[in-house]
Amino acid sequence: MVNRELIEVFSEIAREKNVERSELATILEELFLYIIEREYGDSSNCSCIVNLDKGEIEIYAEKTIVEEVDDYKVEITLEEAIEKEPEAAEGLVVGDVFVEVIDLTVFGRRIINTAKHFFAQKLRDVERNYIYEDYANRIGEIVIGIVHQVQRDNVFINIDQAELRLPKNEQIQSERFRRGDTVRSVIKSVEITSKGPDIVVSRSDNYFLNKLFEMEVPEIEDGIIDITSIARQPGERAKIIVQSNDRRIDPVGACVGMRGSRIQAVVRELNNEKIDIVNHSEQPEILITRALSPAKPVNLYIDEEKEYCIAIFEDENLDSAIGRSGMNINLASRLTHYRIDAYGVNQYKRLQDDQNTLLTEVGGITKKIGESLLDANIKTVLDLMEADEESLLEITGIATSTVEQIYSSVQQFIEREEPELDDAEDNIEDLGDEEE
Repeated sequence: MVNRELIEVFSEIAREKNVERSELATILEELFLYIIEREYGDSSNCSCIVNLDKGEIEIYAEKTIVEEVDDYKVEITLEEAIEKEPEAAEGLVVGDVFVEVIDLTVFGRRIINTAKHFFAQKLRDVERNYIYEDYANRIGEIVIGIVHQVQRDNVFINIDQAELRLPKNEQIQSERFRRGDTVRSVIKSVEITSKGPDIVVSRSDNYFLNKLFEMEVPEIEDGIIDITSIARQPGERAKIIVQSNDRRIDPVGACVGMRGSRIQAVVRELNNEKIDIVNHSEQPEILITRALSPAKPVNLYIDEEKEYCIAIFEDENLDSAIGRSGMNINLASRLTHYRIDAYGVNQYKRLQDDQNTLLTEVGGITKKIGESLLDANIKTVLDLMEADEESLLEITGIATSTVEQIYSSVQQFIEREEPELDDAEDNIEDLGDEEE
């Protein structure tokens, strides 16, 4: 009767926690072995069988038959064995193993409290394991939860029985959360810890943007359009490259949607993050030009082997090409995997002129040093920039301090400020007045 009552109590709790019957039977078996271990200090010679359908719990202890008992936990006399289980002990002799059935009532009422504590802990472990296995298989999936706690470095989000963690570095920095807010994010990682599963979600990860477009653009979900590259400054600006696997479908138009409906849904979710959609091209000059949008370069000098590009812009457009804090040029660089340097037309012309300047014409470089460099076939500023420091130190008469002096002089020369055009014209007029 006690067995059935215990099983019914634990079965009801297990149903509330959605624990499977097979899992419940295992927990109960571990429970009673745990009780025996607490009572006797050892349960290694014991076994437990739980039959949920019949409501039966059977515990057995294997004991060796001896003439005189030294350890009652593992030993029993033949007389005691016959007294406990006459049929089971029939024919046994000293040295044989006797299987004793343990009556649960010997543990008294204390079994209930011990069992409840152990069972509650095991249920928590099972629940945590369910949550871990569930979310470990859902990495990369977008989920929606409710904010239940906001800390300095983390926002904790609840989805049913699971707690998800949105770290500060995975947040869009311009966003602020309050308890009760609904938050959408992508599952980034799942790890098991002593406190349970640590489920990390993100709103700043590139993959979150990818999944949002997949939700809004059926052609992406169906594999007709691919997102081949993403670069983000979360909450501010993003650039993505899209490619269509069907010539009849315009990938940019599909992602934007009718009157911008699709892209606006993504923009709203990302706290008004501006998104540039770039059509893929196998030609680097076309792809880089598109990636630099809305700025339009007047010329590109591309080294495909080194994945390096110099982009030339009209001087008045240079600031917008670079963007605030270098954002536009940096995003374009990360998007295309090319290192991109941006120059204005006049700035680049001056740079070219500076690079072709003879080192003997650079202030601070003496004639003697210039001749030593010339002997090593280092004539111009460009020659010096392409030479490594070790090769310079191999030149006769060039010491470490001399190399530092050369670099310093060249840097000052390149960074010098040119007089404004109006000032230069005034100086010419002044000079003419003095001659008169």
